[in-house]
Amino acid sequence: MTGVRNLILVLGDQLTRGLSSIAAGDPARDRVLMAEVHDEATYVRHHKKKIAFLFSAMRHFAAELREAGWQVDYVTLDADGNTGSFTGEVERAVAARGPERIVVTEAGEWRVAAMIKGWEERFCVPVDILPDDRFLSSIEAFAAWADGRKQLRMEYFYREMRKKTGLLMDGSEPAGGKWNFDHDNRKPAKTDLFMPRPNEIAPDETTQGVLALVADRFDNHFGDLAPFTFAVTRGDAEDAFAAFVDKALPRFGDYQDAMLAGEPFLYHSVIALYINAGLLDPLKVCAAVEDAWRAGDVPLNAAEGFIRQIIGWREYVRGIYWLKMPGYEASNFFGHKRPLPDFYWTAETDMMCLREAITQTKELAYAHHIQRLMVTGNFAMLAGVDPAEVHEWYLCVYADAYEWVEMPNTIGMSQFADGGLLASKPYAASGAYINRMSDYCGNCRYDVKQRTGPEACPFNALYWGFVSRNRNRIGNNPRMKQMVRTYDRFDGDEQERITQSAAAFLDSL
Repeated sequence: MTGVRNLILVLGDQLTRGLSSIAAGDPARDRVLMAEVHDEATYVRHHKKKIAFLFSAMRHFAAELREAGWQVDYVTLDADGNTGSFTGEVERAVAARGPERIVVTEAGEWRVAAMIKGWEERFCVPVDILPDDRFLSSIEAFAAWADGRKQLRMEYFYREMRKKTGLLMDGSEPAGGKWNFDHDNRKPAKTDLFMPRPNEIAPDETTQGVLALVADRFDNHFGDLAPFTFAVTRGDAEDAFAAFVDKALPRFGDYQDAMLAGEPFLYHSVIALYINAGLLDPLKVCAAVEDAWRAGDVPLNAAEGFIRQIIGWREYVRGIYWLKMPGYEASNFFGHKRPLPDFYWTAETDMMCLREAITQTKELAYAHHIQRLMVTGNFAMLAGVDPAEVHEWYLCVYADAYEWVEMPNTIGMSQFADGGLLASKPYAASGAYINRMSDYCGNCRYDVKQRTGPEACPFNALYWGFVSRNRNRIGNNPRMKQMVRTYDRFDGDEQERITQSAAAFLDSL
């Protein structure tokens, strides 16, 4: 046994040199532990690309720490003696290194945090759990903001974050005289031969080794492993972000809600996976976007829309997660019980919009927020799918998905399963919305202009069926009651056709 002062555990989504546990350490006296463990790769069947991204990024970060003078114990998935769990690997490290203390930055997921809290008693070694100061709002600060509020609306929290950071502020007032330019960011897009694409990084030797490991160990998981083009180092992630600012950010605002067949990225940054894993600093990213606006390189609606996603929405959903866990995952306001349709795993459906979104999810471990909210999420809610199954699917399939960010987005925003704690209305829509914001409907076998019948877009009858069966739950919602009134104006025969069309389609799933 070789005694060390602190054993510093670094988790797979904490790949940041400024991490609180590392910042508090001393390379001469402390030792870092990192481990690829089977439990974390399989507690849901994560997309193969997601597992490969994290393992490769972890291995590169361990090398970065060693170059900075740290002693790092790195346990690969296939290492002899790997116990397959964080607890098992910490136990082995404690026995081997005899640390005076275990130090860890607080975990992002409740499940892991609960595990860590039991280590001090189990190992008879003090465990210091430090705050994750990569976030602008601590868990405690968000709880204080939420205390006593009847509604926890993101918009008001976001304004507080703008004031706190000074981003896009002119003194005490928001730049441009408005806090939110979302109204300007809802334009449909047209195919453009010069549409930018995210940086693609060829796998280096380390990544190639990880890809072989994932292909061997996780072949039964969802998704395509090749081609693999994600950045896995800090430098490559920073280059990817810089390319987005230069090439795509100027048009991001206008077209952030648009969808085009065969164009999975449009003007999106595709950097959430890098921020959530720690390769990019969220505040520095936002500052760079503000600088681009102040230099006149991007319009204000693009800069504001991007910054709101990070200091507003990202911080807000993390706060909701910790405020409501454990138990938030069981929320089911509408009482939905239908199993998730098989086509969410296969993409084998005649609905063009769902086929596009799921196919690119399978290929890329990525879909942008409107595809998630208004296509796959909207359909699941209209069809009455159990929100717990929808939540698990999103957690499985996206490279940027961690429970703290994915669960509130699914349970609260996408499925309205929390009854309106997070969202002001159910994000339910018929085929008309998808037709307005995409080119999917023109190539679909269903007719988006028909409400009922075997040729009608299934979203249409499902939408009105959703309104009908939930009238008592949504009838007083200020943003939904008009739709209930519209349904009530349909004659009895039309209401019956809606019921029959929705039932026939759901029976065919």
